[in-house]
Amino acid sequence: MRYVAIGDSFTEGVGDELPDGSVRGWADLVAQGLADAIGEPIQYANLAIRGRLLGPIVAEQLEPALALEPTLLSFNGGGNDMLRPGTDIPSIVARTESVLRRVLDAGTEPILLAGADPTAGLPRGARVRAKGDALTAAAGALTERLGVRFCDNWNDPVLRRREYWSEDRLHLGPVGHHRVAWNVLRSLGRPAPADWSIDADPRPAPTRSEQLRYAREHVLPWLGRRLTGRSSGDGRTAKHPRWEWIEPRG
Repeated sequence: MRYVAIGDSFTEGVGDELPDGSVRGWADLVAQGLADAIGEPIQYANLAIRGRLLGPIVAEQLEPALALEPTLLSFNGGGNDMLRPGTDIPSIVARTESVLRRVLDAGTEPILLAGADPTAGLPRGARVRAKGDALTAAAGALTERLGVRFCDNWNDPVLRRREYWSEDRLHLGPVGHHRVAWNVLRSLGRPAPADWSIDADPRPAPTRSEQLRYAREHVLPWLGRRLTGRSSGDGRTAKHPRWEWIEPRG
């Protein structure tokens, strides 16, 4: 099996940081889970880069991913588009359809992922949730029409709980990434480790001082990047642009 992942910070693995400062994330875990399920080594690449809008994901990652001749390609995009005003849901869906058709035409199996829903912890989250609800419903209908696998993390109620998210509230934490990996493996019809879906310990509601610190350390820098046209992914490259062998455990 040859598995490649494309997308933004969700797929890169931001929020699931390792001691050496690198990130792991659900796609890395899925690769390990696939190797374990098959019982033999698989090849894995991850071209996702944080901060990317849907357009750059498609323009920069799709063809290089297909050039690797994968047997499985996971795709998620549009999350950063939803955070901006004037989101064009029909345009996102149309571009998503073009990606899925291109992958199918290449003889590769695609799986489309809906990102998890962060809106419970975000300022004015109801607006983003409405966009996410519409996009996820349209994506589900699209994949059903095309006969493509769809992993709906957006409507997973477990992933809406604050303990599954990192401090910035935009990216899943380690337990959240494990939960997504569990969802993906199940969507692929593969077994997943039971402890990847285990409930995280409840996290109390943030205090006023914690809310103020969150705004200072996360919201204001994010707004600053938006106002200056910068991205968290500026200058970054894919973490696994070429095939890496993933050995089964045990």
